[in-house]
Amino acid sequence: MINISEFRVMPFEKKCDVVTYFGQYLTHRFLGECKVFLYSTDSFFIEVYYSAKYQKVLMINAFEQRTGLEPYLDAISLSDLDKRPIM
Repeated sequence: MINISEFRVMPFEKKCDVVTYFGQYLTHRFLGECKVFLYSTDSFFIEVYYSAKYQKVLMINAFEQRTGLEPYLDAISLSDLDKRPIM
């Protein structure tokens, strides 16, 4: 598996491949007109910003810190994340 630094410099299409093959879907949230999907990998989290209006992914963001999970606190349990190694 790749690390977050390698992921961040990948072309957009390769990031999509990583999400598809290695990402584990956790939950989603709404941000304006976007639906933001949250995925986890072995070592970092990935957000996929999807626009229903344009029917495409607008942005992919990766982060390592659990503070990045704050927008999802109503939808996920952090105790479940303690059961697996992170960072």
